[in-house]
Amino acid sequence: MNRTIYTLLVLLLVASSCKNSGVATQVQDAAAASIVNTETKDRISETLSKFVASGQVAGISALVYEKGHEVYFGAFGDRDREAKKAMDRNTIVKIYSMTKPITGVALMTLYEQGLFDMDDPVEKYAPEFADMKVMVGMDENGKMILEDSKRPMTIRDLTRHTAGFANPSNRALEGIGPMMEALDPMSKENTLSEMAEKLASVPLMFQPGTRWEYGICVDVQAYIVEKISGMTFKDYTRKYVLDKLEMNKTRYYVPEEDRDHFSATYMRDDKGVLNRMPDSTAHDEYFNEWPLHRGGWGLSAPIDDYMTFTRMLVNEGSLNGVTILKPETVKLMATNHLNESIEERSWLPSKGQVGFGIDFAVRLREPASSEENNGVVGEFFWDGAASTLFWVDPANELTAVLFVQLFPYDGIGLHKQFRDAVYGVGF
Repeated sequence: MNRTIYTLLVLLLVASSCKNSGVATQVQDAAAASIVNTETKDRISETLSKFVASGQVAGISALVYEKGHEVYFGAFGDRDREAKKAMDRNTIVKIYSMTKPITGVALMTLYEQGLFDMDDPVEKYAPEFADMKVMVGMDENGKMILEDSKRPMTIRDLTRHTAGFANPSNRALEGIGPMMEALDPMSKENTLSEMAEKLASVPLMFQPGTRWEYGICVDVQAYIVEKISGMTFKDYTRKYVLDKLEMNKTRYYVPEEDRDHFSATYMRDDKGVLNRMPDSTAHDEYFNEWPLHRGGWGLSAPIDDYMTFTRMLVNEGSLNGVTILKPETVKLMATNHLNESIEERSWLPSKGQVGFGIDFAVRLREPASSEENNGVVGEFFWDGAASTLFWVDPANELTAVLFVQLFPYDGIGLHKQFRDAVYGVGF
């Protein structure tokens, strides 16, 4: 008999025989404390299936664990609509920026060994980033006006996106944009070392520690992992994080025997119609081996692999007898590191009442309005460009992973409705 069912039967028997002792009330209170029950499961399934039925997504899946047990799995629609291949538990998706927390965990395994401090200058480990210049404007001749960096960027700046880097994808950025385009530091033909050398030759967009600007910081974290460990970032992460957790199918390169499970990628046009992105574009990064293994994105995974990662985090760094990080390190990662003095935060406020820890957003307050994404104070989470999502809710010992392959990023309220379905708000 399933251990969970057996335990519930025992509790119910004890409750029925001890009505006058108050035990029944305790059992009822414990049951009421659960987030995911039959009603919750129905809400989630209804919510996700509606996105497929309405044609807003081709395929979608969700997995939820609570208090160490799987409490929900559902898959709807197709991973490959044209070939009529169903979305299922084995579907492999591109997780994009959900790669970042894995990079952060790899970095923090080195922190636990005492090999760096959070406020160490990046240049201590990567001399390329010494004496960085900061662009403060353009002169009348169209040349950049530069000033010295007022302080070196630190490892903490890398982990909270305050290092000063411009996003390489912002080609329209005056002065810096054309330099990034010419150097192309994020070309898949580069190694991380070549990426760092090119990036270090571009002025910073702002003084380190003065604003939050999402982007390339986590790729530099990956380079720091290489410099400190003496191993390639890919090999270090595989050995000390992914293999230890048996996340065997979380990879940059998807071998031929697993490609039938790889999801197609879809783009919603201005009229809300889903169009399949060409496989030659969408799959090139994953079906060929390239020199660059990014820390910021690039991994693919099935849903159970990523759930394993989140369960390790909710269990404070350990899972199934394997320890990746100490509890205090996970707590450090899930603590807000953005000072209130850092007021300029790009689009981070769109995530709700959050700060930022080490490669996660961290919820500081309850939602300020019904329009904001639902969540519990103390949760930490992140998402991916193709509209994937995960969160860790320590207060309820709950972890949730949502997989889909949809561009542009969640323009249909998918994340909010999934969160609402889990927590029962708005229903």
